Amino acid sequence: MSSTPGPVEVVLDAEVARRYFLDAQSKVDIAAALDISRFKVARLLESARANGIVRIEIVNSFGVQSEVSVQLREKYSLKHCVVVDSGDQDPHIREIVGRAAARLLSETLTPDDVLGLPWARTVSSMVDTLDELPCLRVVQLTGSLVIPDEGSPVDMVRIASRIAGGPAHYFYAPLVLDDAESASQMRRQPEVAAAFDHVKDVTVEVVGIGRWVSGQSTIYDAATPAERHEADRLGAVGEVMGLLFDRNGTPLDASISRRLMTIDWAALRAVPDTLALVTGREKLPAVRAALAGGLVTSLVTDATVGRALLDESPSPTHE
Repeated sequence: MSSTPGPVEVVLDAEVARRYFLDAQSKVDIAAALDISRFKVARLLESARANGIVRIEIVNSFGVQSEVSVQLREKYSLKHCVVVDSGDQDPHIREIVGRAAARLLSETLTPDDVLGLPWARTVSSMVDTLDELPCLRVVQLTGSLVIPDEGSPVDMVRIASRIAGGPAHYFYAPLVLDDAESASQMRRQPEVAAAFDHVKDVTVEVVGIGRWVSGQSTIYDAATPAERHEADRLGAVGEVMGLLFDRNGTPLDASISRRLMTIDWAALRAVPDTLALVTGREKLPAVRAALAGGLVTSLVTDATVGRALLDESPSPTHE
């Protein structure tokens, strides 16, 4: 007997499929309308797919690589993961990743959340594209680096707060101080202390991940030779908000962090959701380490980094 479906079966397959997929009728309603059992409806739907009458296509829309995003989320047990459909050679990749992160926050934040923002270029790009947030508080997490054409964390917190319509907690201070004592004195300033007092309430912090090499970290070039030597000796591969970690994602007690206006490791890890924004394959060793150590819980990145993170091959340790 031929396995090719006959015309009666083809017509019935198509009728059941049309009612189920296009008219959104339930299997029970279809069974009643065609005077067949709901179990036969299920078999006919399977037959329609097997015979090519129904073809299901998952469309990659909105500029997101959905399959890679799901695989990464499952591999690293992330809360959220978005891999944009652009590689790191795209000259606008930072803006693209920032826009995706802005949409993610608009979709997932609630009025019960408190948003924490540090200084980071990709975080700045995200804030530039924000157009909707629930009414919530926004807290500054670090001081600022002075870089031409880049916004300060004060600017970012005020913009995000204005969009959200909630309170803003910010302070004016540099990210890098001359020494640990200067940083300690700065933290005791009333406006700085008041802002940092709200860090304990932050539920979602958005961060960048820096690799511990020149040009790939917010603080590497500000470190002294002695501080770089110490960090190298400790095995530093990356940093988040100026806090260094090794290849296993283990936090390091590096002296340079003590002269920074930033939160400490305990405060960073106490935040329920740490969303990292990453662009560029050069950051891979640091990103892999941060993920391995559970330092971030959500990720938005480019397609180059996303695919590489699914590759189990070892990360390069040299430029």
